Amino acid sequence: MSSAAAGSRPLCSTRPAALLVLADGTVFRGESIGAAGSTSGEVVFNTALTGYQEILTDPSYCRQIVTLTYPHIGNVGCNDEDFESVANYAAGLVIRDLPEVASNWRSQSDLSSYLVKHGIVAIAGIDTRKLTRILREKGAQAGCIVAAAAGETLDEAVALAEAKAFPGLAGMDLAKEVTVDKPYAWTQGEWTLKGYVTGPTPRFKVVAYDFGVKRNILRMLAERGCDVTVVPAQTPAAEVLAMNPDGVFLSNGPGDPEPCDYAIAAIREFLAVKKPVYGICLGHQLLALAAGAKTAKMKFGHHGANHPVKDVDTGQVLITSQNHGFAADVETLPANVRVTHVSLFDGTLQGIALTDAPAFSFQGHPEASPGPHDVSYLFDRFIDLMSQHAAK
Repeated sequence: MSSAAAGSRPLCSTRPAALLVLADGTVFRGESIGAAGSTSGEVVFNTALTGYQEILTDPSYCRQIVTLTYPHIGNVGCNDEDFESVANYAAGLVIRDLPEVASNWRSQSDLSSYLVKHGIVAIAGIDTRKLTRILREKGAQAGCIVAAAAGETLDEAVALAEAKAFPGLAGMDLAKEVTVDKPYAWTQGEWTLKGYVTGPTPRFKVVAYDFGVKRNILRMLAERGCDVTVVPAQTPAAEVLAMNPDGVFLSNGPGDPEPCDYAIAAIREFLAVKKPVYGICLGHQLLALAAGAKTAKMKFGHHGANHPVKDVDTGQVLITSQNHGFAADVETLPANVRVTHVSLFDGTLQGIALTDAPAFSFQGHPEASPGPHDVSYLFDRFIDLMSQHAAK
């Protein structure tokens, strides 16, 4: 079993010890900054400088241990407003350094207290650059974090066994695990200095499939005059069409899109009746599958901010937020699907539009601005699509 010497636990640390063990046998020793215990999952890296609370509460990170490459995480603390869902879904957190002081006018607790409160196992004090290089070279792999309670010792062999026992995300349908149990209405608009406010008077009725939806997506729809009803992932198309919506939204979510046959079948029904459809992330992949394309597991995926994406129609370069480990294969797109966006990192498919149905999708997260709001126009495109369809 190999060991990572650099970035090991500080000698003066008073925090309990922690281990991160990868399935290839690599061991990182650090300190626990969260709950005591162990957790396993697919280890990925995220390049965003901020937004750690949004990342932890993003259902798309279900069964994933997130490594944040920015060295100082926790500077602005945590609060009750920045949850992207009802719970914390990330399997664990890995960071380089936890600042002693969190300072922000919206802060209600420090990161470590937040992690303990919500039962999140996390490790700090390791060489996250080395870990990221391993993931880039070998691909995302299974791992296990073990955080000791007071007086406990850590067993590398047990952690390695847990890491190797994780089956991986390929073939795993997680949308069914993170979705809601029953439909609900969403009316909250975007955040202001006074907090979240109710959106304007609705003009369009939208049914949003919850495959792991982020709250800010729903806020951006409500802010544009949408009366949003969120439905469980396995809701049949007939039930949605009975609601007579102006459009159908396909949300982000975790896991492999191919096992989601229930969603693919529903989307095909929406396409057949020419109902306006807009998909994000997993929703993008599901739309591609419904149209006849294929998807594939990526080596280490795209997770982070400031990813450049090209709008093929305008030639504009967009700065985007990304979070996905699967991608639709551009080589398998049928003739009725055209490419609208491509990644300038690796050329992977980032957006499609159907030529014979009012449907389009985007792989990145237009609701999660990495600073600029370059991709928010896609929500306006959905509004325009519903307006055009209603006028016919």
